[in-house]
Amino acid sequence: MTLSKRCAAEFLGTLWLVLGGCGSAVLAAKFGGDGNPLGIGFVGVALAFGLTVLTGAYTFGQVSGGHFNPAVSIGLWAGGRFPARDLAPYIVAQVLGAIAAGFILLQIAKGGGGFAIDPSAPGAFASNGYGVLSPGGYTVGAAFLCEVVLTAFFLVVIMGATHGRAPVGFAPIAIGLALTLIHLISIPVTNTSVNPARSTGVAVFAGSGALGQLWLFWVAPLVGGALGGVLYAWLRRGDE
Repeated sequence: MTLSKRCAAEFLGTLWLVLGGCGSAVLAAKFGGDGNPLGIGFVGVALAFGLTVLTGAYTFGQVSGGHFNPAVSIGLWAGGRFPARDLAPYIVAQVLGAIAAGFILLQIAKGGGGFAIDPSAPGAFASNGYGVLSPGGYTVGAAFLCEVVLTAFFLVVIMGATHGRAPVGFAPIAIGLALTLIHLISIPVTNTSVNPARSTGVAVFAGSGALGQLWLFWVAPLVGGALGGVLYAWLRRGDE
């Protein structure tokens, strides 16, 4: 498959991931107000992120590998599964897809009555944050550790589920469920990133607060992704 088609698949897959996951948070999590039974809450948002990566992986995985996340691309490179020459094109495509999704979501949200983004509010426009912008008020240290560890385990799951000895055809299910679990753990901490593109795609529209903290949601997932890739490669070394 040509690099241009693979990057197009990464663009579309990341757009789908951000539109589905962040869209559920912005449009459906608190639909009708606090306590309304129609709102899906953070459990619903966690499932939405898992479902988007599951469906995206089945749809686009055979074209590009279905990364949809710079931390995944970095982790697969660190684990010896992805060539360094393709990192920059993949990451650019992923970030552009995420920003396109953020733009689409903003246009949809603005069509509803009373929509407004408060840049000082935790989770504004599904953005990620720490300290005063953390949904649970978690510190920068706690947020950084959470993002590193969960991204590392996400890469371990991805590499294990896509290994040649894993059951064929089930990898997207394991990966989607892993991302759901990650969100169930960490939405209260950082509103869950583990994906720098996802964070960037909404931060550019969420205002100065999210943009000022965006560095963490690049550094921590990339570090975690690389650690996870190296760890899995070490576990399987000599057993290929």
